[in-house]
Amino acid sequence: MAGANYPLSGTVAAEPAPIDLDWPATALLIIDMQRDFLQPGGFGETLGNDVSQLARAVEPIAAVLSVAREAGILVVHTREGHLPDLSDAPPAKIERGTPRLRIGDPGPMGRILIRGEPGHDIIAELTPIGGEIVIDKPGKGAFYATDLGKVLQDRGIANLLVCGVTTEVCVHTTTREANDRGYECLVVSDCVGSYFPDFQRIGLEMIKAQGGIFGWVADSGAVIPALAALSTPLSQV
Repeated sequence: MAGANYPLSGTVAAEPAPIDLDWPATALLIIDMQRDFLQPGGFGETLGNDVSQLARAVEPIAAVLSVAREAGILVVHTREGHLPDLSDAPPAKIERGTPRLRIGDPGPMGRILIRGEPGHDIIAELTPIGGEIVIDKPGKGAFYATDLGKVLQDRGIANLLVCGVTTEVCVHTTTREANDRGYECLVVSDCVGSYFPDFQRIGLEMIKAQGGIFGWVADSGAVIPALAALSTPLSQV
């Protein structure tokens, strides 16, 4: 994190209103950017989805991640998946819907949505580096049955920059969980993605509705300059 000669807080132009962030208390949370959701042959495609819809979020996330790393803020990645024996996967989740391959079935990237399999990995463009935290979660929300809450509490985190997939499922669930726990969430609009364009639009509108009932929304064009200032001495700001 930037030292005393660098700005430690900043304002991001967001909706429904600008948000002031204390950067030492802010983390970048990147949700479930896994091969199983973004690449052909994974769980997302077995559900009948067009996985290319999610690809548009990759480049903006990579840009935000690069600046966050330079700025030195905490970076947390999550991965949804299950133990090989499926003991943490409720039968209702496994049996729901009519996917071509179900959770645990063999697929072209290993067993579908199983920890340790190639499909469970985060895509190469966003691979975590040393010092970044990876949270493995069995559900949609990143706080459920994980130690994410303790990780954030131990590091004094109060604000989350939220990226990842999908907007209306894991991003929404995690943002709502975080909101209930008192975190201020800024969802980066072009850094989240859905298989369904209408869900993308509506999901973002729901977050910022009613004065920001779940949080704030801004695109990477607003977030990146604010983060980049952390790498710029105050004399140059």
